[in-house]
Amino acid sequence: MARRVAARALNPMMLRLAGRRHFYAARLEHVGRKSGRTYATPVVALRVPEGLAVPLPYGPGVDWHRNLEAAGTAVLTADGVRYRLSSPRTVPAEEVLATLSPTRRTALGAIGEFVVVHAEPIPAS
Repeated sequence: MARRVAARALNPMMLRLAGRRHFYAARLEHVGRKSGRTYATPVVALRVPEGLAVPLPYGPGVDWHRNLEAAGTAVLTADGVRYRLSSPRTVPAEEVLATLSPTRRTALGAIGEFVVVHAEPIPAS
């Protein structure tokens, strides 16, 4: 229920700011595994040694995660920079939390899993 409310009510508002400089949320653009359409979803993206980690607060069954897994690639804009994402892998939270600051560990401690991706900046045209 909470996921549906977020998707229908909050996501459109969040997408207006997601990915912009100095805003906490990133904008994930992914291709639907069935429809082939491009979708955008606000997510949190954290720097980790392997690239970026995105928490899965609603679990791995969310559409953006299933689309990313199926395609193996997506585009994410964070802090005004666009990245080509590849090699997604779902990992237990402990793997990511160990690399974060104590403040972030506390804030994200209830998350069970993260998606870790390789992130290559896309040169601005």
